[in-house]
Amino acid sequence: MKIGITCYPTYGGSGVVATELGKALAQKGHTIHFISYALPFRLKEFSQNIYYHEVDTVNYPLFEFTPYSITLASKMAQVVSYEKLDLLHVHYAIPHATSAILAKDILSDQNDPMKRVKIITTLHGTDITLVGTEPSLSGAVRLGINKSDGVTAVSEYLKQKTIDDFKPTREIEVIPNFINTSEFKRKNYPQFRPAIAKPDEKVIIHISNFRPLKRLKDVVNAFNIINEKIPSRLLLVGDGPERTEAEHLSRELGLAERVKFLGKQEAVIDLLSIADLMLMPSESESFGLAALEAMSCGVPVIAADVGGLPEFIKHEENGYLVQVGDTEKMAEYALSLFQNQTRFDTLRQSARNTAVEYETSEIVTRYENYYDRIISN
Repeated sequence: MKIGITCYPTYGGSGVVATELGKALAQKGHTIHFISYALPFRLKEFSQNIYYHEVDTVNYPLFEFTPYSITLASKMAQVVSYEKLDLLHVHYAIPHATSAILAKDILSDQNDPMKRVKIITTLHGTDITLVGTEPSLSGAVRLGINKSDGVTAVSEYLKQKTIDDFKPTREIEVIPNFINTSEFKRKNYPQFRPAIAKPDEKVIIHISNFRPLKRLKDVVNAFNIINEKIPSRLLLVGDGPERTEAEHLSRELGLAERVKFLGKQEAVIDLLSIADLMLMPSESESFGLAALEAMSCGVPVIAADVGGLPEFIKHEENGYLVQVGDTEKMAEYALSLFQNQTRFDTLRQSARNTAVEYETSEIVTRYENYYDRIISN
């Protein structure tokens, strides 16, 4: 198949999933064309089956803001026509699905035979739970869903949320996020961990974009309770609007030397390999890819019981779930785990076993089967 993929080329989970999906499909012999305003950050190595098409930006005095969705649609139409694509797989309903629909209209207006190209939209969460709730955008989100030829969601939670909020006429298929467990696995770094923590200290990690819904201060507060009982270190990986307040809180609690703000990092596997536990107190997670990556590296996760997280984090089986904001319970579970090595080892292995169920090859095959169904219809 010849497949066009459009995603945000940033560090977010949707961009990671879309890029890894394209790479996996290319390895299976499909031809992949990425269409975006920048090269996806995980698209580094050369592949003879992967191509990148940069969307031109328009600088014109009339436009206060560059009309990216329109230039994206024009580029999509060009790539579909010239490369004879079988389908466009867009990640996020807006603006990507609406741009794909406009691209199809452009091809139809030109009476281009490629106007029959199929559009598949994958919903990742923010387009439904946050941006999509804005009255000024909700109509466009619903249009993007209903006018797509196929729609997938990354969790059962997100599927139901979409149905409840948008009443779509299009069926939604659940295909979860995935992970390459041969890549995301615990590695031995005997020289690395001593640079972070002493032998008797635990290493706790949190990875996110530091938006308010990630509840970064809950991580610091829970860590404070843990550290009072068992000396520990906290690694905060990422960046965003909540960083400044979290830095202030850590200093206020006297934790400045124990909390390390590492910023955005590409060496996530290296950091997970020296971590003992992940805290994810988010008030909303459509899936929670960072948690799955941690579990694949044998790092148990204590998370909020929200969104798609309970679909793969099973309480007391491979991790722990707490109510949003319950930092004391998070700390209680962490301390009980650190004080029972047998229990800790069991949970680590269970976390890894769960991650294997979301192996890339299995999920990519589901996408291929879904593509075939949509194209044949």
